[in-house]
Amino acid sequence: MSGNHIIFVLLLPILFPTLFTDASPTIPLDLNAPNFRHSRLAKSALQRQTSNEEQSELWTPLAHQGWKPCTESDAASTVPEKSEGYIQVFLDGGLNQQRMGICDAVVVAKILNATLVIPQLEVNPVWQDSSSFEDIFDVDHFINVLKDDVAIVKELPDEFSWSTREYYGTAIRPTRIKTAPVHASAHWYLENVSPVLQSYGIAAIAPFSHRLTFDDMPKYLQHLRCKVNFQALAFVPHIRHLGDALINRLRYPSSEGKMVSNNNYLREVTDLKPKQGAGKFAVLHLRFDKDMAAHSACDFGGGKVENLALAKYRQVIWGGRVINSQFTDEELRSQGRCPLTPEEVGLLLAALGFDNSTRLYLASHKVYGGERRISALRSLFPLMEDKKSLASSEERALIKGKASLLAAVDYYVGMHSDIFVSASPGNMHNAMVGHRTYNNMKTIRPNMALLGQLFLNKTLTWYEFQESVVEGHQNRQGQIRLRKPKQSLYTYPAPDCMCQA
Repeated sequence: MSGNHIIFVLLLPILFPTLFTDASPTIPLDLNAPNFRHSRLAKSALQRQTSNEEQSELWTPLAHQGWKPCTESDAASTVPEKSEGYIQVFLDGGLNQQRMGICDAVVVAKILNATLVIPQLEVNPVWQDSSSFEDIFDVDHFINVLKDDVAIVKELPDEFSWSTREYYGTAIRPTRIKTAPVHASAHWYLENVSPVLQSYGIAAIAPFSHRLTFDDMPKYLQHLRCKVNFQALAFVPHIRHLGDALINRLRYPSSEGKMVSNNNYLREVTDLKPKQGAGKFAVLHLRFDKDMAAHSACDFGGGKVENLALAKYRQVIWGGRVINSQFTDEELRSQGRCPLTPEEVGLLLAALGFDNSTRLYLASHKVYGGERRISALRSLFPLMEDKKSLASSEERALIKGKASLLAAVDYYVGMHSDIFVSASPGNMHNAMVGHRTYNNMKTIRPNMALLGQLFLNKTLTWYEFQESVVEGHQNRQGQIRLRKPKQSLYTYPAPDCMCQA
């Protein structure tokens, strides 16, 4: 890099301060890509027409696949008369990573015959969200569903009140377990954590993300994981009520359905009687934030200035260390390693048969590039909605600025949609794909490698693009995929959480 380029990169945070803040990942207008990078395809997509037969097939629910939810264990599940002590876990990451950690924590407590303390959620370093377990999940429901499996308490008794995150952050403590390997076995916990419980009556495990294996586990423990994930973890009432309101307004976009509030309280939409001709809607999780854009090392069409800005961001956040950086943009795209832009997701949906009358709910945090990038998607799907467009600021007051609660609302709406589409793999993708598979619901998983190759081909006609997309996604719409060794049962619930009917 020349001296002039180095100076320019160093000045970028001063010239464009919002580019490097967590509060606003939107890039300045002059740095944005044009509305359409794939203008030939976009022009055809805007003029697309779909038949009634195509629409009917698209929105038809999945046929029964011979599997049903099954979380009852063959072994009698009982809580031991005497607890071996208290287990604490401290969970980092976003909502869905924490969700998986909670499930694993219950199983670890079961393995150790210990009492689980309601898991403590760490402050998210990216979104600065300090939401607690109690802020997100219905604690009483959680404890009640699992009362016959594991003893759970909301907080430690006074004699252990010293066991806090701050206590473990100031020095090495004998009650902290910080050496749990990734995907540790049940035997590892019995050998390494049981002695700590016996000596001190308490053990705090941190870090805890992905610290329990998915393989070689007794069936009753796998079933317990499923029970936590699919039955015990319910969102707090105000998240469910807001989610119900959004769902109602998506299905019934009339003036009655869009009534926002009465004296700042949500309408009791759950009491509404079903109407004839209830509308269908799809949820799109558009995972295209600045971290994804920067970490992918892909080119998103913003030109030299955007590329330099992303390079600077990588340097500041990760010291320039990005796994994909040794590959060219063409190599990354053909390998399916580039997150789909809003425009590319729109073209995918259009090719699959979604028309411009589709009610699309956008489940995402702030999108890199802001409204200018989203506008390409919006032009293809003008009936696109999100939390802001569907609910008043009063209704959103309890979740404003809280990434975990915002994600919880999106998760709830996503679980009640006719079709869910995840633009790029990640924790939200994994959790939703698994949960909807468990309930046999249609879920479209983009074929990233195929799409990357198609978007590199600038000579494709719309017919050729559409034909390739449809063929490449025939078996990516919620079909049961049995879990393989080392894969997560939270993404692949069959056969661990499901039985053949």
